[in-house]
Parts: sequence; C-alpha cells; structure tokens
Amino acid sequence: MSVGTRNAPGARDVRRPPAPRSGDLAELGIDPDDLPDGLVVADEHGHVICFNTAAERITAVTAEEALGQRLEKALPLEDLEGRRWWQLTDPYGGLAIRVRQPERNLLLPGGREVLVTVRYVRAEPTGPVRRVVVTLRDTEARRRTERSHAELIATVAHELRSPLTSVKGFTATLLAKWERFTDDQKRLMLETVDADADRVTRLIAELLDISRIDSGRLEVRRQPVDIGAAVSRHIQAYVAAGQPADRFLLRIQQPLPALWADPDKIDQVLSNLLENAVRHGEGTVTIDVTPTASPREGEDAGTSVTVSDEGSGIPEESMNRVFTRFWRGSKRGGTGLGLYIVKGIVEAHGGTITVGRATGGGAEFRFTLPVAAPAFEFELPRRVV
Repeated sequence: MSVGTRNAPGARDVRRPPAPRSGDLAELGIDPDDLPDGLVVADEHGHVICFNTAAERITAVTAEEALGQRLEKALPLEDLEGRRWWQLTDPYGGLAIRVRQPERNLLLPGGREVLVTVRYVRAEPTGPVRRVVVTLRDTEARRRTERSHAELIATVAHELRSPLTSVKGFTATLLAKWERFTDDQKRLMLETVDADADRVTRLIAELLDISRIDSGRLEVRRQPVDIGAAVSRHIQAYVAAGQPADRFLLRIQQPLPALWADPDKIDQVLSNLLENAVRHGEGTVTIDVTPTASPREGEDAGTSVTVSDEGSGIPEESMNRVFTRFWRGSKRGGTGLGLYIVKGIVEAHGGTITVGRATGGGAEFRFTLPVAAPAFEFELPRRVV
C-alpha cells in the first residue's frame, strides 16, 4: 500500500506504485495485527492475502479459514435489504474509474452490523484492480452514541412536557375564566407560569450548552472575575430564598491571582455546584477559594474553588460517572445534565474539576481555573493634539 509522501531523490514514484506485496506493511514497520480496525486485503484474483486480528474479532472468522479464500466467501457481506454486497459492487469488473467505496453499514452472517470501507488499488488510473483493501469497524461505539442521543431526546421531551402542560393549563384557565378569580389567585397562577417558563428556558440553555460542548464550539469570553464576590452573590440568593445563613461557610485565602474567565459561565458552574450541595447534601456547605501554586516558585498557577457538604456523599462506585450525561444520585432529580455541563465549561477554560469525599463525609467538588489572558486586548486611546 502506497504512502502519501513527496518524492525524494532515489525514492520510487509514489504516484504510480507497484502492486503491494505482503511484506509492504512490514517494510514500513507496521504489523496488520496492530491496526485498531479490521483489515482484509484481496489480490488481483480476488483471493484473501491479509486478514488481521481485528478482522477476526469483528467477523468471528479465523485468519486460517479466510486466507486463500475468495473475498466474497471469506467476507460474505449483505446490505440492509439482504442483497449480496460483492455481487452488487462487482469490485473487479465494475467501473474502471472507481477508487473506493465510502463507509456504509453492512451485515455479516447472523445479522451482525459492521461499518465497511473499501479501497480499489490499481497500477494505473483506469487499469485493472490489483488489490481490494477492506476495513471493518464495529458499530458498538456508534450505537452507544445513538443511544445517548435517544436518551437525551427522551429526557428533554419528558422534562419539557411537565412545565409546558402547566403553562398551557393555567393560561387557558385564566383566559376562559379571568373574571372568576381573585387577584391573589391570578397572581399565584401567573407566578407558576413564570417559574415554569424559566424552567423551560434553563432546559433549552442546557441543550445548547451540550451541543456546543460536544462539537467543541463552546465560546469563552474572558473578563476579570471576582470569584469571591460571585460566590457571595449565590450564597445571598439562597439566604434570601429561605436557607439559614449559618448553613454556608465561605473561606477566601488572599491574595488571589487575577482571574480572567467568562463570568456568565462561571456563575453557571457555581450555581450547579452549590445547588447540588444544598439540595442533595446536608449540614454546612463550605466553599473554599484558594490560589493554586505554580511549579515555579513565587508564581500562582490559578484559582481553585472547593464546594463540600456534610451529607452522605457520593458512593465510591459512582465517582467515575458523576460527570457523565444523565448521572443522578439516589436522591437526584432533574435532567442529570448539570455536572456534565460544569465539566465542559471548566475544561473550556483550560481548567480541571474533580470529585471526592469531604472531610465531613459529604461530597466535595473542586475546580481549578488557570491564569489566562483576556479574550480581547485593551487599546489605549490616542492622544488628540
């Protein structure tokens, strides 16, 4: 198999390579059994000359059984409609200009689905096929992704149904019987509609965040952030909502390095972690804000925020699943997307987040944001003479 490198003095012409030999991969220092995907190679007569370990695992056919067999017999593929794949494509007698078959889902005997890509190797552009190179890939990873998307859709549909039903019910009732209700009743129904509308808005924002995180398009607009003041605002909001003030303990170790981060997204991180501690933890919620030491003496690498509670904590066997989609503890409600988004936001800032057991026995979340430059540069105004 040819390698896409530029010609060097004394090197063979890679634009028109000779027919590959069984030793070509070995000459390149590559063992077919080291490849992550299944590799099946047939010669100009359609007989299998290479069948690596991954192909054995995917097809449940041994190399001894496959080598020397006709390609269509060693690898009897069918399309999703039950038609024999090699008869449809006719790799050795089809169009002379074909060079490949794009990846597609095909079926092995027994109905097992695999992803197949085919390459036709020719000695010259329209010459006869000298090698047919087939790569096989298991569909399990793709199926997991599809299941994850299906779960996301089902979760979102379920979470949207409840508040939208409430909004529709109360608005329809108010429109039909407005004059029959007192002002207090109207206010109560409108407050419920407002709260449910906020819930829908938050859910849609979560979905957008997940889409950006998964596609690597989460934008971070860095500005100066006073992390201590941000934590204090969240604590004051909980106290105003009825939580006792002595349930929160905020400790800030000064001096803190200058923190450049996206203030809205940092608020989102703090909101999720504090809500998790308040709703699902017990006892005092402790928030420690500390500078993180740099390997270089005398320098600060960033700022760390630790949120811990005194509840029962997270079971040891669940620690590695906390930041995955749809994870919920024994008492968790909601979509199970909050901590997944938190991890995505922290990592988009170049930081890290961990979970463990607090000294008091509860859950402890710790995220660290590195020292970073702003997302824009300041330009001093020009002097007007």
